[in-house]
Amino acid sequence: MKTTLATLVSALALGACTTTPMGSSYSQDTLPEGIRVPAGHVVAWETVGSGDITYECRDKAGAGGQTEWAFVGPKAVLKDRAGQVVGSYYGPPATWEASDGSRLTGTQLAVAPAGAGNLPYQLVKTNPAIGQGALNGVTHIQRVALKGGVAPTTECSTATRGKRETVTYQADYIFWKAR
Repeated sequence: MKTTLATLVSALALGACTTTPMGSSYSQDTLPEGIRVPAGHVVAWETVGSGDITYECRDKAGAGGQTEWAFVGPKAVLKDRAGQVVGSYYGPPATWEASDGSRLTGTQLAVAPAGAGNLPYQLVKTNPAIGQGALNGVTHIQRVALKGGVAPTTECSTATRGKRETVTYQADYIFWKAR
């Protein structure tokens, strides 16, 4: 009886560490077609990222004399659905790192509008993970459930060239593996 109870308690404790079991029923039905992960993949990990994105006022490429806010990079904490810190997201290059030291970079495949004032939805094809851990085998990352993060609305002109501003954002990052 003690062995069975100990086994059950251990299994429940391990289950509590993963917020989304492999192959969960996360639905992509409400997402734009272009950012859906291809068939044959299952959810490996769900996180909520919150932090800052830095922009810099720079010359607009190919438009002499014009300026624009240009993306510099993100710095965010990744938490599981229970609110526990499980990793970070930073760049450039865009890097997702689990607390166990495994990390990923990738290539953006698609974006789609996610509402005024929000970063776009995003689908990323990952490179193979570096290090052993939670991110091994992840093939795609979706950025969904977005709040904020767009470029500042403050003045960006030749007089303010080089100025940096930081904006806050939040997004869910859904990590996918092939079946």
